[in-house]
Parts: sequence; structure tokens; C-alpha cells
Amino acid sequence: MCRIAAYTGPEIPLENIVVRPSHSLLEQSQHASEAKLAVNGDGFGISWYGPNGDLGLYRDVLPAWADDNLINLCRMVRSHHFIAHIRASTVGETSRTNCHPFTHGRWSFCHNGQIPHFRAIRRQMLNALPDALFEVRRGTTDSEMIFLTLLANGLNDDPQAAIVATLEQIGASQPGSPTKWSSAFSDGETLYAFRHASTGPAPTLYVSGVLDNGGRAVASEPLCGVADRWTEIPQDTICRVSAEGFTMQPLQIAKAA
Repeated sequence: MCRIAAYTGPEIPLENIVVRPSHSLLEQSQHASEAKLAVNGDGFGISWYGPNGDLGLYRDVLPAWADDNLINLCRMVRSHHFIAHIRASTVGETSRTNCHPFTHGRWSFCHNGQIPHFRAIRRQMLNALPDALFEVRRGTTDSEMIFLTLLANGLNDDPQAAIVATLEQIGASQPGSPTKWSSAFSDGETLYAFRHASTGPAPTLYVSGVLDNGGRAVASEPLCGVADRWTEIPQDTICRVSAEGFTMQPLQIAKAA
């Protein structure tokens, strides 16, 4: 499983979330504690928003711990809003186009989990995309397909409805192979987080209390390693995060029979 960390609040160096905490995303790339695999070495990426809402993106196939450019970039780049991801691949080869986050327009998106029956539904999901979104697809992952399908289902206007419609489109998986979805995504103003599993537990995702600089973070695992300073996001609940606080709203999602 992959690992996610995201931030919103006063402008900070990316390293304050990605590198410096005791259980930072970089630390989780080799020592994840709430995933099936402790090592996540199939690439990484960061998307960040500038002061005018412009969106930057850096992705590579190297393990996060093996790329000195990542540490230097995180030290020098400052942002008020960013998403970072380290990958342990389940669908799609290790390539830059398959590394998260994925971006389109003002949106950035990353995902942890899998659609176990993706091969069986990939064609129908592709066919359902409008031409403009079909043309921007570059990789082969189920994660990018989820992102494009969310956009096609109205992410710009109603993220909650887009999630429900996308899950309905994905449909039921085979018994014993549940769909898993944990993601952070943003339009540059609001940070959203969501987790779902068709059966059993979804991949973990937490939202922080107020950080020492006044911002807030979302992460697969608490960055300080102290869970009581973080709130686990319930399954089938959309969490909206800003520097002022966060809200959670349960979604009405049909469970497969």
C-alpha cells in the first residue's frame, strides 16, 4: 500500500511535512507501520500550489529515500497547500506517468488502495470518459482512472456526489478481493480526504490537530507517531480540511451484496 501526506495552512517548506517529522512521509517510505508492506519504493511525487493558485508537480520512479533532489526540493520550495505520495505499486508498471499525484486543471489527486477487478472494467470506464479527459490519460493505473472518473462525474461542482457516482461506476468486486480507496485531493483551496472499502477496513487516513505553525495535515499515518494527536477519518466519510479546521460528512454509499 502507498502512503500519503498533505498540508494546508500558512506557507511552510515542504520538508516540514515530507522530511523533518519523526514519522515523516520519507520515514514511512522505509518504515510504514500501518500498512501491509513497510517499504514503499515504487516512486514518489509532490504537487504544490503557489501564491496565485498555480500548480507545481514533481514525480520520479526512484524510491523517495534514494533521490537527493527530493530532499533539496523540499527544503527550498515553500507552499501553503500541497500533497505528497510514496508508491507501492499494485496496478501499473513503475513509471513516472504512474506516480502520484495526478493533476488536471486546478485539481491534484493521490490514492492508496486498488480496484481488484480493474482489468475487467477498465474498458467501460475508459469509454465513459468524455473526450477531453480521455485525451489527458497518460498512465495505466486504476488510481489515475479514479481521478479522471471523479472529474467526469462532477468533481468541480460537488466532490461528495462525484465520489458516490464513481464508486457506483466501479461496482462490486469478487468476494475476498475488496475495493480499497484512501485518497487526498485538492482544488488548491480546500483539502479533501476520503477512505472506503467495499468490505473490511479501508487504508488508514488521519487528520491532524492544529500544528505548531497553525496549519493542519492529512496523512496515512500520524507524522509525529502519536495517534492521540490525530483523528482517524471514518470510512465512507468525506473530510474537508482548511487551516481553520475540518469537517466530516458521511456519504450514503451502497454496499455490495
